[in-house]
Amino acid sequence: MIINCRGSLLSLDEPKIMGIVNLTPDSFYDGGKLDSEYNILKHVENLLNEGSDFIDIGGCSTRPKSKLITEEEEIKRVIKPIRKIIKNFPNIRISIDTFRSKVARLAVEEGVVMINDISGGRLDKNMFPLLGKLKIPYILNHMQGIPENMQNNPYYQNNVIIEINNFFSKNIFFLKENGINDIILDPGFGFGKTLKQNFQLLKHLSLLGFQDHLILIGISRKSMIKHLLKISCEKSLNATSIIHTISLLNGSKILRVHDVKEAKECIKLVQYYNKIE
Repeated sequence: MIINCRGSLLSLDEPKIMGIVNLTPDSFYDGGKLDSEYNILKHVENLLNEGSDFIDIGGCSTRPKSKLITEEEEIKRVIKPIRKIIKNFPNIRISIDTFRSKVARLAVEEGVVMINDISGGRLDKNMFPLLGKLKIPYILNHMQGIPENMQNNPYYQNNVIIEINNFFSKNIFFLKENGINDIILDPGFGFGKTLKQNFQLLKHLSLLGFQDHLILIGISRKSMIKHLLKISCEKSLNATSIIHTISLLNGSKILRVHDVKEAKECIKLVQYYNKIE
């Protein structure tokens, strides 16, 4: 499969890596670490050197129980760093992690090539029409509720796989009606799911997306690992690699990660494994 990143065609026949750049003081794992222009540029350089195909920049924390910041604050956090990053790394592919259409539009004007919307278009009615004008790839994420309350007793009337596929089907239809064809699906691990539901998604990942759309996994160092193993996020790299390997074996094509080198190793091992007869 090929996606069009503003005129640059990228094949995803082989899995790709999206490195995380959190410009927030309160993200669950790395909040507050990128507190200067130097630290941001150094972090991006490290992600690229280790093999990141995209970087995903976010200025509004969406961890469970987080309160949403204002649109003005989000713009202040992300636009200037995006400008600096593109100036220093002109060939970089940047995804903007936002549910706000204005933030997305301003980021694309600076050179961003993809929009990663944790709300799946639910929190800003202008997002889908904007996408129709921008014609860039869109990551459609499933989330129940909003970050502040999404983990308060998540409930699915039917099977979680069926409900998420219903959500994808409905929104893929609306996106295509708006002229968007490069659609990447993210089942939203930890976004309104219990521990069991997260692992059901992982086990049945190949059933998501109707085999017509790329699946992105954002599972790096998340609480489903921490709670099951009773370890801290800082000690969850090994477990993250195991879950990345499972997701790759089940068809995931993009890994959104904190640790690029280790994710790259997972991809290389699974690719070799898949070639063996």
